[in-house]
Amino acid sequence: MVAGFVQGLSGFGFGLMALAFWAWSLDPVVVGPLVVFGSLICQLLSIGTIRKSFDIRRVAPFVAGGVLGVPIGVLLLWHIDPVTFKFCVGLLLVVWCPVMLFARQLPHVTGGGRLADAAVGMVGGVMGGLGGLTGPAPTLWAALRGWQRDAQRAVFQVFNLSMHTVTIIAYFSSGTVPDRALPLFLPLAVCVVVPTLIGARLYRRFSDLAFRRVVLGLLTVSGIILLAITIPHLV
Repeated sequence: MVAGFVQGLSGFGFGLMALAFWAWSLDPVVVGPLVVFGSLICQLLSIGTIRKSFDIRRVAPFVAGGVLGVPIGVLLLWHIDPVTFKFCVGLLLVVWCPVMLFARQLPHVTGGGRLADAAVGMVGGVMGGLGGLTGPAPTLWAALRGWQRDAQRAVFQVFNLSMHTVTIIAYFSSGTVPDRALPLFLPLAVCVVVPTLIGARLYRRFSDLAFRRVVLGLLTVSGIILLAITIPHLV
């Protein structure tokens, strides 16, 4: 319910918020499919918040890059320790996002065009394939692009929706979803409906500045959660 509210409010963050609770109580084999399924449901529930700002020409490069990046991330699993990778990402978010949060004005990146957007999408895809972290790269990049809040949310929400759809299809087609996870899907979907819709309704009251603070604040919290989850394993 907490993760659903955060997802509805910001357009991202379901996985990391849910992991803050589930990492301590559920088998990782069960957590993976639940995170992807729950995030997918929340994305679909809150998709109405971006219907007026959706621009296929802006979103397409991110999605194309992400689709190419996911298999690369999966291959890197053989060469990079996912726990160490998540720790490094968490450390980066904890250091960098507060700096951006308290800056009076974010630097705007205007160069690179769609090729740069596709490259960021590929980074998100690689991070998703390697550690399930599709969101941070496109979310930070959309903020640095200086787009308005609706345009930013449209980019990273459609990107995450696309990546989660590909992932859930891969899970089921490969038989990755364990049988004991299936009975949890329905109660999970029921629990996130109301919180997600409440969060999406509150989002409409935000200004661009308030939305920027929410996004960077949640990314900082996400970094803290990643550190809290990974440090015990590294120690």
